[in-house]
Amino acid sequence: MIKFSFSPYFHTWCVLLLSGLVTFACTENDENNEDNSSTGIDRYALVNRHNVVLEKPDTLASLSVGNGEFAYTVDVSGLQTFPEYYEKGVSLGTQSQWGWHAFPNPDNYRWEEILRYDTSAIGQVISFPVQWKEGRKKKVTDYFRTSPHRLHLGIIGLEITKEDGTKVMVDDLQDVHQELDLWKGKITSEYSIEGQPVKVELYGHQEKDGISAKISSPLVANGKLKVKFRFPYGSGCHVCPGYDWTQPDKHDTYVEVTKPGRVRISRSLDSAKYVTDVSWEGNGAFETAAKHTFLLNAQEGQETLEFTALFSEEGENDMPDFGSTAKSSEDGWETFWQSGGAIDFSECTDERADELERRVVLSQYLTKVNCAGSLPPQETGLTMNSWYGKFHMEMHWWHGAHFGLWNRIGLMEKSLPWYFSSLQKAKATAERQGYDGARWQKMTDPYGDESPSSVAPYLIWQQPHILYFVEQIYQARPEAATLEKYKELVFETAEFMASFAKDSKGDGKYHLIAPLIPAQELFPANATDDPPFELAYWHYGLNVALDWQERLGMEENPKWREVLENLAPLAIKDSLYLPSSTHPRAYEDDFYLHDHPVVLGAYGILPKTEMIDTTIMKNTLEKILKIWNWESTWGWDYPMMAMNAARLGMSETALEALFMGEEKNTYLPNGHNYQDKRLRIYLPGNGGLLTTVAMMAAGWEGAPDRENPGFPDNGKWNVKWEGLRKMP
Repeated sequence: MIKFSFSPYFHTWCVLLLSGLVTFACTENDENNEDNSSTGIDRYALVNRHNVVLEKPDTLASLSVGNGEFAYTVDVSGLQTFPEYYEKGVSLGTQSQWGWHAFPNPDNYRWEEILRYDTSAIGQVISFPVQWKEGRKKKVTDYFRTSPHRLHLGIIGLEITKEDGTKVMVDDLQDVHQELDLWKGKITSEYSIEGQPVKVELYGHQEKDGISAKISSPLVANGKLKVKFRFPYGSGCHVCPGYDWTQPDKHDTYVEVTKPGRVRISRSLDSAKYVTDVSWEGNGAFETAAKHTFLLNAQEGQETLEFTALFSEEGENDMPDFGSTAKSSEDGWETFWQSGGAIDFSECTDERADELERRVVLSQYLTKVNCAGSLPPQETGLTMNSWYGKFHMEMHWWHGAHFGLWNRIGLMEKSLPWYFSSLQKAKATAERQGYDGARWQKMTDPYGDESPSSVAPYLIWQQPHILYFVEQIYQARPEAATLEKYKELVFETAEFMASFAKDSKGDGKYHLIAPLIPAQELFPANATDDPPFELAYWHYGLNVALDWQERLGMEENPKWREVLENLAPLAIKDSLYLPSSTHPRAYEDDFYLHDHPVVLGAYGILPKTEMIDTTIMKNTLEKILKIWNWESTWGWDYPMMAMNAARLGMSETALEALFMGEEKNTYLPNGHNYQDKRLRIYLPGNGGLLTTVAMMAAGWEGAPDRENPGFPDNGKWNVKWEGLRKMP
């Protein structure tokens, strides 16, 4: 049996927070959008009972507003008043999809300097941008890992002064009550300072990159509460808020008064430039407090201060006020919750149902804020930086596939233009390495440049993701326009996949051969062949590409067909699927029982094919459950195991996987998937959870013909849902 437990911290929040629903919206509808509920779900009631309520400061419970392109994360004050206090928790980000910064390059570091050349078993010489540990190459490595990085656009908080003239600290906030209204996208924060009440109402605009806030307090009227704007330099740290306050002379901030009640703040950081437009109601004053620091004061005697701050690359002429921002947020979030799929667990009697609901509804909110934008998300979204703010393309499936199952194809599709803009660089990579087609980057940025890494350039499991995504789109919109729009991505991806597979062992089979690193990243690049998940994904992807040729009335590519029909089988020993054909002792050596048990993804993430023997896969799952080092896993491993167990008909095991009592399977009060002290939030875990729950409810190709086929048929899981799509 899998461990089923909660940490004391987590259990406390289970008591404080109600549990929830899930819904995702999309305009597409077809025969796969079903409804197992005889009456419609009351979505308003379902969402509202999962609002996040905080009664004290908690650095792991900061809350965000946003729209997929921009997010703003606040502390218990309702704005970003105590950023340093939250740095080791869920830090207070102000980030956008367009806000990036690169350090100057006076030493003319060239990306080509970090290439290393490896030789495959068939003598193919292949270059990879790797991490070097000393000399100039280390400096070049460090530069291209840290540049560009996602930029923290600015801290907007409160400066509150006590009666004795000292500044208010977080412990001075009393009578705290903070609530995230999920239906409206509104954060309301109430507390008192030395007996004086403060109320902050905050919205994020849904069409523009910015916020509006309304602050009400006697402290506003007597000048003891002001809004404080601080602008930092870019930061090249690995996992951090993304700001640097130690370099004030390396950037410029210029303020221009454009009209009464409005200023434009122009920012310049090396080659990066952007604008923050600020407007307010009444006769307040915007004053310089220090370099890169400004204060907004209300008119004397005025107890309410309303302001709007918009961030953009060139400036905003149309400044919405608090009321119009509130309307944008409330309308946008209501549309989100009322459309797409929905799940209601309120009639379930299993003791785990309430917590599952809570995780799912909050994951919906977080993925809409952080993962529904014009770029693939970084693993910490728009909340804080991880891996310097860059995004990992092998994680794109976990960030995006759930949108399709929740009938929100449009939100997933928003990030796909990146593939078109980066296609030429992906093709150049393939050509440089001696392959056809396009080899998609792993750790990358808006410009499609590949970051140096000892692991990332060797990964291959990100290659078929785009095929999975566009097939989701086609199933939702089976039209010629869909095929025409995405066919280039399909065909260039398939070209690479077919050329990467090699008939290398004289057995008439096409193998995936070293140098490569599988999704279970601990295997050595130069001694790893035929990882099972990647083989199964090659099978899936080439099938999709051939289907697209048939739909377009084209002759099928004979090379793709040849490789597909002759892919190497998944390696087996002792009736278990091995994680690599070159590591027969993988289940006997503790070293290999770490990281992702991704062999299970070959039949879990992916549908069943002739490559999969379900008896052997069940043996493999049961073996992994007994011997794996769970502390080394990551947040998406638990939903992956659950998907595998569900497909194998082990529905109770699937639930146990979702509730394994491991640190990296913790879901915080704000819904974020916690990993460890370094990586406090991890959105692939949230996305994986949404994918799995949708699959368990709506089913998958070949699922048992019963309601909620992934949940136990024991009378305890009366799950109601509507508008979901079956998983392949």
